Amino acid sequence: MAAPADRPAPGGTDAPAPPGLSLRGVDFSSRPSRRKAITMAIGQRCGTRVLVDRLRRFHHLDDWAASLDEPGPWRAGMDLPFGLPRELVTTLGWPTDWSALMRHYAALDRAVIRDRFKTFCAARPVGGKFAHRACDGPAGASPSMKWVNPPVAWMLHAGVPRLIAAGCDLPGLRAGDGRRQALEAYPGLLARELIGRTSYKSDDRQAWTEARRQARITLVKRLEQGAGRLALQLVAEPALRAELIDDASGDALDAVLCLVQVAWSVTRPGHGWPAGVDPLEGWILTA
Repeated sequence: MAAPADRPAPGGTDAPAPPGLSLRGVDFSSRPSRRKAITMAIGQRCGTRVLVDRLRRFHHLDDWAASLDEPGPWRAGMDLPFGLPRELVTTLGWPTDWSALMRHYAALDRAVIRDRFKTFCAARPVGGKFAHRACDGPAGASPSMKWVNPPVAWMLHAGVPRLIAAGCDLPGLRAGDGRRQALEAYPGLLARELIGRTSYKSDDRQAWTEARRQARITLVKRLEQGAGRLALQLVAEPALRAELIDDASGDALDAVLCLVQVAWSVTRPGHGWPAGVDPLEGWILTA
């Protein structure tokens, strides 16, 4: 497939992409299985193009955790929350230092976490049950304390402690091996910018409709065109491109959306975060 010609992004890029940097986009699951794997897209940035080399799938958390030890340089955009809302943390009396909070959170049983979160929500008015991070609104993301539909609280509980154990660098949150960096991404943010709220995926096989397939085709084409404010053009070989369209769960496409988001960050000062990000809550790439 011919690569699109380079063209400058609005405002220009701030710096060239570091040479030799491998990029990863990760669609995460707190309970991966043969039916629902953690999906990783691997690629690189070349000018305004994002070249997707391959997809990897992990059916066990330990297998994904082992991939974090792979030598860099790599930078990953991961679809899981890296922080909790400060309002929630202070109300519960939990540590307000990020590293201490993550140690505390990881040590709690999920049933205990659920009970604490339910009690917090029960004391709040209808329409404002959940606490939100500052980045949730701009990203259109679910609150990171949500334990169902989607269970992002369990994604944090499963994913972040493994990132810490592997010694990864978590910019803005925790210093680690600078050749292995992980940042929070959210594929829904980029998908909505490109195709609005049109549904393009489902974990329910009965909902694998032709309409959703057409939405994935449109989304891939928009990525290839470099549409949207990120102005980065996706390049994938025909077989991989077909896989992005044929995967009705959307996991492969979500991994690629995360890859594009992290590719955008590599030329941006401070990985593109706005000034004044709360070091307890963190931030979502491109929000």
